[in-house]
Amino acid sequence: MGQWLERNVIEPGKLPLLLALAAFVLTFVVTRIITRLIRAGKGPFGNVTAGSVHIHHVVPGVILTLVGGFGAVAGGGHGFGAYLSAVLFGTGAGLVLDEFALILHLDDVYWSEAGRKSVEMVVITAALVVLLLAGFAPFGVNDLSQQELQNRAGALTGVAVNSGFALIALSKGKVRLAVFGVIVPVVALVGSLRLARPGSPWARRFYRHRHRARAKAILRAYHHDRRWSRPARAVQDWLGGKPDRP
Repeated sequence: MGQWLERNVIEPGKLPLLLALAAFVLTFVVTRIITRLIRAGKGPFGNVTAGSVHIHHVVPGVILTLVGGFGAVAGGGHGFGAYLSAVLFGTGAGLVLDEFALILHLDDVYWSEAGRKSVEMVVITAALVVLLLAGFAPFGVNDLSQQELQNRAGALTGVAVNSGFALIALSKGKVRLAVFGVIVPVVALVGSLRLARPGSPWARRFYRHRHRARAKAILRAYHHDRRWSRPARAVQDWLGGKPDRP
């Protein structure tokens, strides 16, 4: 079955990635459904505890990620073992990133405003994997010709240029553009050319004595956040549930 899919449906060698993505998304959806039922006090589900310790699902997530990752390395890229390892890895990654905010803050912020970072990280990760499945390669290597790929200098130059654009975008506070720019070079280029967000390292370094640029950055960030923050929050609430009010 797996060999038939690789021959007729997706590119050869990408079935494990597809299985990992499917397991990742399904795990996140099921986990959020269960946690929302626990939050509402409905259904047979409840928090897992060991004595007075609350066992968060990031713990089995880490174990599954390690088992799936090492299994994939040991088993190669084909066969039932590789497919099983991909599913285990995707399941574990889904559990881990669903509690990404807890790892970041080292606190139980699952249903707080800070917990939105978990949903955002899951969406970004899934989108990046979809781009990889679509044929994009990191650091713009997919844009190099066959001759350039054979020429190490040309390949390294392409990687260095695209990485530079991504780092500039990151320093300007364009985190999403920088992350997606690693896969799609034009996105990194756009992020590096756009005005930096106020408070970013780039703005603090280069807009310190440029009052007009600093004012323009503040105004643009205000209009951007006013336009997109409400729809983004609505999507996050739909996916992960509304956070508790402070």
